[in-house]
Amino acid sequence: MDDLLIRGGEVIDGTGAAARRADVAVSGGRIVTIGDCAGREAITVIDASGQVVAPGFIDIHTHSDFTLPLNPQAESKIRQGVTTEVVGNCGYSTAPVLPGQADKLKDFLAAGAPWLSFRETSFADYMDTFPQTSVNTVMQVGHATLRLMTMGMEDRAPTAQELSRMESLLEEALDAGALGMSCGLFTAPGNYADFDELASLARVLKQRGATYASHIRDEANHVLEAIDEAISVGETTGVRVQIAHIKLSGLDNWGRTEELLGRIGAAKERGVDVHCDQYPYTAGTNPLRNLLPLWVQAGGIEAMLERLVDPQAIERMRDDIQRDGLTNFGRIASWDAVRIAISPNQPEIAGHTIEEVALERECDPLTAACEVLAADQGHTRIVVTSMSEDDVQAILRSPMVMIGSDGNSLAIHGITSQGRPHPRFYGTFARVLGHYVRDLGILSLPLAVHKMTGGSADALRMYDRGKLIEGNWADITVFDPDQIGEMASYDDPHQYAKGISTVVVNGKVVIETGEHTGELPGRVLRRGINGVG
Repeated sequence: MDDLLIRGGEVIDGTGAAARRADVAVSGGRIVTIGDCAGREAITVIDASGQVVAPGFIDIHTHSDFTLPLNPQAESKIRQGVTTEVVGNCGYSTAPVLPGQADKLKDFLAAGAPWLSFRETSFADYMDTFPQTSVNTVMQVGHATLRLMTMGMEDRAPTAQELSRMESLLEEALDAGALGMSCGLFTAPGNYADFDELASLARVLKQRGATYASHIRDEANHVLEAIDEAISVGETTGVRVQIAHIKLSGLDNWGRTEELLGRIGAAKERGVDVHCDQYPYTAGTNPLRNLLPLWVQAGGIEAMLERLVDPQAIERMRDDIQRDGLTNFGRIASWDAVRIAISPNQPEIAGHTIEEVALERECDPLTAACEVLAADQGHTRIVVTSMSEDDVQAILRSPMVMIGSDGNSLAIHGITSQGRPHPRFYGTFARVLGHYVRDLGILSLPLAVHKMTGGSADALRMYDRGKLIEGNWADITVFDPDQIGEMASYDDPHQYAKGISTVVVNGKVVIETGEHTGELPGRVLRRGINGVG
C-alpha cells in the first residue's frame, strides 16, 4: 500500500513537456509511480480531477531565513505552492556570527529582519540548529556578512590577512553544506568589494563546486556594466553564476531588454555557466537607506544617523539624487513612487508614500525620507515602483529566466503580519500562473511550470527534486489552472494566493483542500549531500 495517491490530474512534470493525464503514487517520501494506478491502494488518496499536478515550486531567490524561525509554517509561500526556498541572498546571511558580533549583524540586517534575534554561531551550527519548517531550505552564506564579520563597514580593499579570513569563513560554510556565496554589490559593505576580491572568493567556490549568486552592482543606469561584471566573475574563475532578479530600473533604462538578455545569452553561448531569475512586478523593495547615495552609509549605522540630520549632508544627497537618481533604482517619476512598507518605530505611516509623509509634515520629500529613516534608526523598509510592465513581460518570456520571489515567508497572523510588505511575498508564483499565463497568455503553462521547478532545479544542480520523475522526492503542488491567482496587493498585501488545493513536501501533505495541516516536513538541503550542487 502506498502512503499517498494523487489520482486523475493533468501531470505537468517540470521538464517543459505538455500535460498528460496520470496518477502519482508516493511511498517513503518519494515518487514511486507515475501512470495508471487504478489497481493501487494508499493510506491517503487525493482526487486531482480537473487540476494540474506539478512539482513543488522552487523559490530560487528568497530572504526567508529572516522569517522562517518566526513563521516555520512558511504560510505565504507554501500556500502558493512553494516547497523549497533558496535563502541567504543579496549578500545577507544570518550566519556566521563571530564572538561579540551579534549586535553588529542584527543592526545591519534589522531593515530586513526587524524581529529576528541573533546569536554567535558558526555556519555549521546554524544549519544544524535551523528550526523544523514546512518547506525545504537551501542555504547560502552572504559576502556582506563575511565582510562585516571581518572588517566591518570600512570602505577599502581587505588586507591579505582579512581576505584570508573571509576565505576561511567561506570554506567553513561550504564544508557545512552551503550551496555557495551570495553578493549584494549594490550597497555597503558589498559595494566596497572590487573585482579581485570577488574573484578570490569565487575561486574558493569553484574549488568546492559551489555557486556565486549576485545582486549586481547596479540595476539602473549602469545595469549592463554590472551584468558584465557578474559574467566576468564566472568567466574568469569558472564558477557557476546566478544573477538575481534581473530588471531594468529607472525611467531612463526602460526598453533595453534586448541588450540586457543579449549579454546573458551571449555569455551562455561562450560557455559561461550563468543563470538568472526574476520577480514579475514593476516595483521592488529595499531598506530605505539603500536608496540614498552610497556614501551615506559609510562607517556604519551611527555615522549614517548623524548624516541624516546634517543639513549639509542632506543637500549633498539632494544634488547626487538630482544627478544620478536613487541608488540602484535610477530616476523615478516622483517620491510618490516610494511607499513605506515597514516602519518599526512609526507603524502608522506604513502604506503611505514619502510624498504623502512630506505633505503631512510640510517639508520636502528628501527631508521627510531622512526624518523617517532617522526615527527608525535606519531600519525603515520601502516599496519602489521603478520598472516598466513591458520590460517585465519581455524578461518573463525569456526561457533563460527562472522565477524567484525575492521575498520572505510571512503569515496573515503573528509577528510577520506587520506592515505592508511587497505583495510578491504572497503572490509571485500564483501571479505568474494566473495573470501572465491564463489571463495574458505571455507563457504556456508547461513553460511557466518549468521556470518554477525543473529549470530552477537544473540551475541549482538539484538532482532529485523539481521534476515529477519516479524516484524523486515527492514535493508536489496541485492547483486549479482556472482559479489560481494572486490576492495580495500593494494596499492589502497580507492575503494568501488562491487556487492551490494540495501541497506535498517530502511525501507529507502540508496543504490539504487549501488549508495548512500544521506539518513541518521541510529539510535543510546541503550541497553534496541532499541532491543539491
